Amino acid sequence: MNLLSTVMAAETPINNAFVVAMGIGTVFVGLICIIILIKLVSLFLGNTENKTESPAPVAKQTPAQAPAAAPAVIENRAEIIAAVCAAAAEELGTDVSALRVVSFKKL
Repeated sequence: MNLLSTVMAAETPINNAFVVAMGIGTVFVGLICIIILIKLVSLFLGNTENKTESPAPVAKQTPAQAPAAAPAVIENRAEIIAAVCAAAAEELGTDVSALRVVSFKKL
């Protein structure tokens, strides 16, 4: 009898439930370690900010005080609309001629 067969005969089969439990346990222990490390790093790095300074108060603007919005100027408007229509037609699986652009505004 050789050494390999002697070792194989001495091993007991491993239960599948044990393997699953060890895998899940390892994952959760790893996640808990990551959470602890994040808490420690945020504890050390969070104290570097100067918390005694308060931000400057922001004055509320009424609609009368709000600056008028300038009309949006879009360069190459036709090219942008063509590209958007081509992308929409490709996504919808239709032809570009089947689409109709009603309005196009810069957000």
